[in-house]
Amino acid sequence: MDNRQILSAAIGSLLVLGLVGNASAADKKMDMEQCFGIAKAGKNDCSSNKSAHSCAGQATKNNDPMDFVAVPKGTCEKIAGGTLKAM
Repeated sequence: MDNRQILSAAIGSLLVLGLVGNASAADKKMDMEQCFGIAKAGKNDCSSNKSAHSCAGQATKNNDPMDFVAVPKGTCEKIAGGTLKAM
């Protein structure tokens, strides 16, 4: 093998690894649910009340029932104050 073939094989391997990494990140994201009422100020993932703010990181108070944080499925209702629907 010459240097070009080795370089091509290395770049191809990196591209494949990148695609596999993106696929597993997407799988992890699908195993999440929106948990309302547990976000700390400035640490929310988004809000269901678009008039209050536009989205992530803009919560102004702790545990706002309109702001959510993404958590693994099945854990929201185990967290004190967490609900699956905005109040």
